[in-house]
Amino acid sequence: MNSNLPPVSDSPLASSQAKSTNVHVPTPKFFMPVFLTIIIATLIYIGFQVSADLAHVPPLSLYSVILLSTALFIALGFEFVNGFHDTANAVATVIYTNALPAPVAVMWAGFCNFLGVMVASGAVAYGIIALLPVELIMNVGSGAGFAMVFAMLIAAILWNLGTWFLGIPASSSHTLIGSILGVGIMNYILNSSNGGASGIDMDQVIKVGKALLFSPLIGFAFAAIVFLLVKTVFKRQLELFQPPEGNKPPPPLIRAILIFTCTGVSFAHGSNDGQKGMGLIMLILIGLVPLAYSLNKNLDAKHLQSFEQLSVQTATVLNVNQNELTDAKARDVLTKYIQTKEQTPEVVPALASMTAHLGERVANYGDLKAIPEAAVSEIRNDMYLSTTTFKRLDKAEALPAMNQDQAKVVKEYRGNLDSFLQYIPNWVKVAVALALGLGTMVGWKRIVVTVGERIGKNHMTYGQGMSAELVAMSTIAAADGLGMPVSTTHVLNSAVAGTMVANKSGLNFATVKTILSAWIFTLPATIAISGGLYWLFLQFVS
Repeated sequence: MNSNLPPVSDSPLASSQAKSTNVHVPTPKFFMPVFLTIIIATLIYIGFQVSADLAHVPPLSLYSVILLSTALFIALGFEFVNGFHDTANAVATVIYTNALPAPVAVMWAGFCNFLGVMVASGAVAYGIIALLPVELIMNVGSGAGFAMVFAMLIAAILWNLGTWFLGIPASSSHTLIGSILGVGIMNYILNSSNGGASGIDMDQVIKVGKALLFSPLIGFAFAAIVFLLVKTVFKRQLELFQPPEGNKPPPPLIRAILIFTCTGVSFAHGSNDGQKGMGLIMLILIGLVPLAYSLNKNLDAKHLQSFEQLSVQTATVLNVNQNELTDAKARDVLTKYIQTKEQTPEVVPALASMTAHLGERVANYGDLKAIPEAAVSEIRNDMYLSTTTFKRLDKAEALPAMNQDQAKVVKEYRGNLDSFLQYIPNWVKVAVALALGLGTMVGWKRIVVTVGERIGKNHMTYGQGMSAELVAMSTIAAADGLGMPVSTTHVLNSAVAGTMVANKSGLNFATVKTILSAWIFTLPATIAISGGLYWLFLQFVS
């Protein structure tokens, strides 16, 4: 396991490093029975909830049941692998500074991931979906739609498992984004000749590229600075800057900070990364059981009435030229605009017409549960086209001029519109939370050993662990607030390297080179894998 470490010498430093066995503390005997009990109880809960959801829809065919089960298993498998791949970064510092025994650390991190998923809003989940080609999202129940979902998930799992097996910390977020881009590129290549495919969102590619470049630099620099500040403030407490002796824990204050930051990183990882699996599971459910999951059935009659009123008011604000288009024409105009980003004079009138008609159609049914299956899928797609068009026009500053009251009406309407689409059933949250949390507890050791032992030439000190984790938590929290796609893995690993350099501990360049290579190749590799799988799966469904 430690083949990449420098040979152990007779120095006091090496001696103390050799005595540290926290990472190898055995898992308590009660873990497996509790582990299995939680899994069984959760499966029973999910089974009851799914049965209740499907009780009011036509029975599924055996093929649909098999496809649904397989797709959910793969989607939850992605979150499980994400758990033991990414979250291991959060516990590496508390384990290698002896702040918590390894089994306690991973169980606590798993629990924090679980809580993070459960309180997630779902905004990130649907943000990930928005990166997919619009024509595939609107036809997710087709063969091409399922080929897309399976290709993305399997590509992401394969890359994550490969890097985990080699003990290389790689970003699951960028793995999934690469898989999404791969499907988008292949879809464009296959369908561009007939003009029916979306291009690649280069803004998103540039955004991810900047995050790949800057997040490691930020983690490295800030951690080095924080460590030097810690070394200045606590210069009399020499034990903070020496490797732990055996399994001796850090001083109480440092220990509290390490546990707090580990908790924060784990919670943030759950609330952010867990949503990616939620979004893909919702795509699967919408594709296979649209009547049950296309629209948020929890909205009451009062909400529908409010939606109708806001639709009329918003359509009036938008339709300055009083042009009205049929639903079919409006749908075609908006789809082409989202695909090409080329705004024509028809786009805003089409959006106004779609807005007015959506309010009328929803109000006519009076209850979302009364909408037939064909109409549910059509209304959902029209709502998706509308909300995506609003975002594009808003970003391009191409919406009509509005006064303060009109802008408020449009904002309320957009929020109301999103409430129909951006919802996550509780059982989906529980399933993802369980997969992510249990994944954290199962496969953590490979990545933890790399972060704790192989990035630097010497064992991590208490001060280094605290500085690296503090920077990681702060950076991730700031990135979440700004909506930046910063990787937990990139920030924390770079922060550990920064503290090693600041402490003059030296870097293990062979390991650093391997990690950097994985970071650089994650996007192109997952783009190639998912694009190839998408093409392959299309051969069986087309």
